[in-house]
Amino acid sequence: MIRTVVLDVGETLTRDDRYWGCWADWLGVPRHTLSALVGAVVIDGRDNADALRLLRPGIDVQAEYAAREAAGRGEQLDETDLYEDVRPALRALRAAGVRVVVAGNQSPKAGTMLRALGLPADLVVTSGEWGVAKPAPGFFEKVLEVSGAPAAQTLYVGDHPTHDLVPARAAGLLTAHLRRGPWGFWWADEVRARRTADFSIDSLAQLAGLVAAGA
Repeated sequence: MIRTVVLDVGETLTRDDRYWGCWADWLGVPRHTLSALVGAVVIDGRDNADALRLLRPGIDVQAEYAAREAAGRGEQLDETDLYEDVRPALRALRAAGVRVVVAGNQSPKAGTMLRALGLPADLVVTSGEWGVAKPAPGFFEKVLEVSGAPAAQTLYVGDHPTHDLVPARAAGLLTAHLRRGPWGFWWADEVRARRTADFSIDSLAQLAGLVAAGA
């Protein structure tokens, strides 16, 4: 029985196009160049910020983030960044009596912007606000604190095996791998072959069916 569904943010609820595009503009490189480098580090299983480090060796990513903000070219997020299935899927889950939590590796500013969208969720929170990020076990301890349900009745949904699925399962949560975004597509076959996740989905619209089936 699934009583709570917790969802990752990047490439689960939101497209990362704007995020990486703005970084490319800031660093003065074609967007395609940075996009290709993000793909390369994904294949290597590396931190996606390594794409920035390949462009500018020695870069202090946090300092550059702050500089972008100070220049008025900082992080942005609005309705156009959401995937089309997000609102219908979250509404369906809540209609089924499921607690919906959004919790991903984002900045405090991203948390504020996400909450401003008025998503049909009971709680929206980010790693920057919690002070601990995936894949650290402490992140999933926080997830269970806000879940309102035991780990075995809490489903974590995400696209990234290393950041989402493996640590969530280690914490005792159910997991659903979303085949979306570069991580979701690249690692999909391996996730299925190794049974890294309890469920594999191609759309958030499938979540209500899992709940209805008493998964």
